[in-house]
Amino acid sequence: MRVIAGDFKGRQLKAVPGKTTRPTTDKVKESIFQMLGPFFEGGKVLDLFAGSGSLGIEAMSRGMDYGVFVDKHPKAIHTITENLKTLHLLNRTEMFRADAFRALKGAAKRELRFDLILLDPPYGKVDYKKLIEDILELNLISSYGLIYCEHNPSEHLPESNDKLNLLKQEKYGETIGITIYQKK
Repeated sequence: MRVIAGDFKGRQLKAVPGKTTRPTTDKVKESIFQMLGPFFEGGKVLDLFAGSGSLGIEAMSRGMDYGVFVDKHPKAIHTITENLKTLHLLNRTEMFRADAFRALKGAAKRELRFDLILLDPPYGKVDYKKLIEDILELNLISSYGLIYCEHNPSEHLPESNDKLNLLKQEKYGETIGITIYQKK
C-alpha cells in the first residue's frame, strides 16, 4: 500500500495487522481521488473508520492542510500513528480512538468543519443514512464540502436532498460501491 500522488507520492504505508480492516487498493484509491480532486488547495479532512489512515493521508498528500483520523480499534490507531510519523504529519493531524458517532459529536462540540469527509466503514455495519444525517445535523461539512462513501455495491445510499447533491455513484466489480456527495 502506497501514497499515489502529491507530496508523498510513492511512499509506502503500513497496513493494520489482522483482518479487522479492509484496505482500499491503490487502483481504487487512484480512481477515488480522480473523482474527488484530484488535488486540493488546503482544507480539513476527516477520515472516519480510518483503518491505516491511507485515504486521509492521500488527501493530505494532495493538498489538504489538516487531518483528523478516527477508528475504534487500537491496532488501527497504532498503525495510523506510525504512518503519520513516517511522513512527518503528526503536527498537522489528530487521532481519536472512538466510535464514529461519538467522534462526530466531539467534533461538533469543537465546532470543527471539514472540506472532505471520508467514510469507509466495514460493509454492512453502519447505517449510512443515519451517519450522513448526523454529519449534516451537526454541521460538520463546510459549504461545498465533499462526503465520500465506500460501500457494498448492493447497498443503495440516499439520493440528493435539500442539503446534499449526489455527485457520483460508481461500482467497481462486485465488491466496491462509491458514492460522492457535495454539500449545497
